[in-house]
Amino acid sequence: MKKMTKKEKDEAKWAYLFVTPTILGLLILNFYPIFNTIYQSFFKTGDFGKGNTFIGLGNFTKLMSDGAIWQSFWNTIKYAIIEVPFGVAIALVLAVFLNKKLWGTSFFRTVFFLPMVCAPAAVAMVWKWLYNTQFGLINNVFGTKVQWISDPKIAWISIGVIGVWSIIGYNMVLFISGLQEIPGDYYEAAMIDGATGIKQFFHITIPLLSPTTFFIVQTRVIGALTIFDLMFMVMDKTNLALNKVQSVVYLFYDYSFTKGNKGTGAALVVMLLVFIMIVTLIMQKCEKKFVYHN
Repeated sequence: MKKMTKKEKDEAKWAYLFVTPTILGLLILNFYPIFNTIYQSFFKTGDFGKGNTFIGLGNFTKLMSDGAIWQSFWNTIKYAIIEVPFGVAIALVLAVFLNKKLWGTSFFRTVFFLPMVCAPAAVAMVWKWLYNTQFGLINNVFGTKVQWISDPKIAWISIGVIGVWSIIGYNMVLFISGLQEIPGDYYEAAMIDGATGIKQFFHITIPLLSPTTFFIVQTRVIGALTIFDLMFMVMDKTNLALNKVQSVVYLFYDYSFTKGNKGTGAALVVMLLVFIMIVTLIMQKCEKKFVYHN
């Protein structure tokens, strides 16, 4: 094996020096919380957060028999079913139109991306006003009295709509980046062969954009399954539809910080982590079948 020169050793030292903050950040802010959460899931929280008692799988057994836990998982899945497909489909259509060299495309790209830079609290306040039964803009425009976020039957759909609106801009920017990587020769050859715009979209754009689409779907599924801030700020504690809307992370917050039972909350997070890992593994298996690598 070739020995490193003094210059190479100095360069390696500087390289390690520059990556050390990142490594420390990962260890302190990512890996330690993960292992500490798993550790806490096997304990019952003591008084004032001290004197924790080891109970083994007791927290998990308790959660498995709690109907509210399964309801929260179902609520989270329903939210993901709304946010991910609609957020991806709408963003893709917008990206195709805004990828063209037309007047005003930069302006509309900025407008659609604005929700991503808005504070979640501001977004929640605006949408709570839009959904207000008596004074909300939506009910006033359509002349209805629908309880958009108070009716358990439709509240989860209303929350999902906010999620789609919030994430469209981010998805759109990623799709535009992917579209710009597709060589124009494919479209020119298709036009010579007489392929219409619709055929080009389904036979060129979608297949060549599949790596970007898979990345967006995978990250948005994980993001949807860990949704918290949106529901926490839109849904009040006294809201009758809360049980039909609250996510797993929302319930974790309730257990850990409202009720002070951090052991149960940690166990719930571990269950969610395992579920996300299973979903991610399934999506990774599907990548080889559905993703086209040019």
